Amino acid sequence: MRPVIGISTYREQARWGVWDQPADLLPVGYATSIERAGGVAVLLPPGSPDGAAAVVARLDGLVVAGGADIDPARYAAAAHPRTTVWREDRDAWELALLAAAPADLPVLGICRGMQVMAVHAGGTLHQHVPDLVGDDAHSPRPGTFGEVDVDVLPGTRLAAAIGDKGQVRCHHHQAVHEHPGFVPSARAADGTLEAMEDPGHRFRVAVQWHPETKDDAGLFRALVTAASSSGA
Repeated sequence: MRPVIGISTYREQARWGVWDQPADLLPVGYATSIERAGGVAVLLPPGSPDGAAAVVARLDGLVVAGGADIDPARYAAAAHPRTTVWREDRDAWELALLAAAPADLPVLGICRGMQVMAVHAGGTLHQHVPDLVGDDAHSPRPGTFGEVDVDVLPGTRLAAAIGDKGQVRCHHHQAVHEHPGFVPSARAADGTLEAMEDPGHRFRVAVQWHPETKDDAGLFRALVTAASSSGA
């Protein structure tokens, strides 16, 4: 039986056909990447945190997707001038999904998802990467992706999934700083943490880039493989 992978979604004002109204949405690459890897994708729009346990109990795997900044109050920080338009509903929902997830549930965090996983673990974020590295290579312009070379640490689950290095497509102006329980698994040449994983978990991996935008099946195949044997 194909494993069911839940993906958290955006909730934004959107236009389609004759309509212009709030909508739950997600770039199609997330679902198609999971489907190509052999899973079944189920979208998880922001809901009441009280319902998170009922949701994750029915999943074989979870993807925490990209999106807006996280409220800095979630990690006890004042907002940087460039930290804006966070989504309280997504923060609450995704943190609740992680809190309620069974201990063995495979999880993949993507971009914002990596940051949510770090904050859930008690970590903190760098709120504006250009302040640290002196350029905007990780998020060049609105609506565009930066192409960044990363080095993957050997012996990690990430290395087993995608190899030891490569060029990735990213769009993030924030990055993980502290990440309790996780170890680094990839860095950009400028030192920015681009991936992390839980060494004590068979698949709890997070990347700062967007593998769903490229023909980059390794991560999704590794997630689906782990979910297939989770027994969920």
